[in-house]
Parts: sequence; structure tokens; C-alpha cells
Amino acid sequence: MLFEDRLEAGVLLAEKMSSFQEEDPLILAVPRGGVAVALPLWRRLGGELDLVMARKIGAPAQPELAVGAVTADGRMLINETAAARLRVSDSYLEQASAREQAEIARRLRLYRGRRKPPQIETRTVIVVDDGVATGFTLRAALKGVKRDRPRRLILAVPVGPPGVLERLRREVDALCYLEAPPHFSAVGQFYRDFRQVGDGEVQAALREAWGEQ
Repeated sequence: MLFEDRLEAGVLLAEKMSSFQEEDPLILAVPRGGVAVALPLWRRLGGELDLVMARKIGAPAQPELAVGAVTADGRMLINETAAARLRVSDSYLEQASAREQAEIARRLRLYRGRRKPPQIETRTVIVVDDGVATGFTLRAALKGVKRDRPRRLILAVPVGPPGVLERLRREVDALCYLEAPPHFSAVGQFYRDFRQVGDGEVQAALREAWGEQ
């Protein structure tokens, strides 16, 4: 399947997940691309739309390769295999983590302002992204959500490689996806329009969901 854009992928996910409509879910999008997928999901399912923040720590000289990830509360998840193979130092991980935490803080100030984070405990929580490649950053996000003890944790992504999706399935109570192609190189190959989502688009989506239009 080739999605026209993130909006279409979100509409298709929403059709598949219509049974969650009665659960008043908390939908947590991974910015920025995940917000564009989550918006039509929230329009269909209702509940509440908010954000879950996690940032990849890229390898030295190979920023696309994840050697770790950091969440909004400052916790790091380290890709031990990659970090050992590339001999990534603890000092590099600490410095890179600090940079990514600063970016998380910037985005939260920009997107949420003074609005308080949503309550997660005892709720049905759906974490949404526009796709998954290695799944490492998404694992960090899911672990962060689980620390707040949701009643049920669901992961919803349009597309990802089969092996990675199966590993992520172990992190959640339910997994919803549209495609798991065996020949997978990047999330963007499954979208006709995969342009970067801007801060303004994220803000507009949240204003709609928060009734601030």
C-alpha cells in the first residue's frame, strides 16, 4: 500500500480502530509526523489528543543510526549493541542526551505552553506515529508511558517492518498497523507525500483538539 499522505494513513487507521471509540482514549502522538496521523484518529475516536516525547540519539558521524533515545523525563534507553560496536563513549551519550532533552523542552514549550500534561494512569492510551523503522525511539516513548500505569496501552502505526513490529508488540497490550512489508528501507517510501511536518501544523492540530480554534 502507498499512502497519499499522513492524513490518509490516519483516516485508514481510524477505520480499523473504530472499536476504541467507546473507550474515551487518550491519543498520544509522537511529534511531529505522528501528530498528522493522530489528528484524524482523534476526530473519529474522540477522547483526548496530546503528545508523547522521545528523541533519538544518533551515532557520531551517523546521525540516522540510533545508539540511544531519551524521553521527556530525561531517561535514556541505550542501544547497547550499536553503542558497543561503534565504541560510543558515555560522555558522548550524556552530551547528546542533553541536546535532545533541550529540543524536547523547546517543543513542549512551543506546543503545549502552560497546559498541563494529560493524566495517563488507568486510561486507555493509544500511542501514534507515522511509521516505524528500527523502533528504538518508539520503544523509549512506550516505556515512558508505561511508567505512568495506563489501563491499556495500544500502539498504532501505518507501516513498519514485520520483525520490528513483532518486537514492539511485546511492549503493548495491543498493536494496530496497516502494512508490514517484508522489503522495508524507510518509512517515507510508503507515502507519496512525506514532506516534513512543521511546528505550525502541530500547533494547529492541537488547537483543534483542545478547542482553541
